[in-house]
Amino acid sequence: MSGVRVLIVDDHQLFRAGVRAELGDRVEVVGEADGVEQAVALIAELTPDVVLLDVHMPGGGGVEVIRQTAPAQPGVRFLALSVSDAPDDVIAVIRAGARGYVTKTISADELVEAVQRVADGDAVFSPRLAGFVLDAFSLGAGQTAAPHGTAPAGVSADPAAQDDDLDQLTAREREVLRHIARGYMYKEVALRLGISTKTVEAHVSAVLRKLQLSNRHELSRWAVERRMLDGDD
Repeated sequence: MSGVRVLIVDDHQLFRAGVRAELGDRVEVVGEADGVEQAVALIAELTPDVVLLDVHMPGGGGVEVIRQTAPAQPGVRFLALSVSDAPDDVIAVIRAGARGYVTKTISADELVEAVQRVADGDAVFSPRLAGFVLDAFSLGAGQTAAPHGTAPAGVSADPAAQDDDLDQLTAREREVLRHIARGYMYKEVALRLGISTKTVEAHVSAVLRKLQLSNRHELSRWAVERRMLDGDD
């Protein structure tokens, strides 16, 4: 995991130091920035794999960092790390192009896992944010929203085909899919369902194969399209 190159962007030096210490040697922290201007310059210079950035900073915050750098740096992925869990903040940074959003209550192990998943191209969100974040998934990473009434990429617009697809999944696979789509990490799903992490991984792989999807991002959109997240988990 040490191969993931991370840039930390936050206007509080003590917080940056704390994040660096928490990450330890499990990732490679290539630099730190205390604001938008410095972040933009360092991203161009260092081309990190993941930019771990705060949402609220002088000069436009995380949204402005992404807007100024993402078009020229398509290989750089952005993960928001903020004290805010306000829907407007989350949706704004996802629409700007971030691949994920986690709150600063996250543990060190969870943060490392989130960084790795974002580096791998996955979409990552703190579980409590998933309910309103999923509506903005189709706007993530430079994509545009599907027109109203049409299905996003990888999702069939034919209701009959949707039912057939859903019928392919076992009851357990549907349970796992709902939790994954809500943003839970594999180990959290395992704990909630009383199964092993490896079993969760096996179920996710089976679902991806059956639905002919390629990643958790597409699984989440697939689940939202079928209203699988409605109601309590």
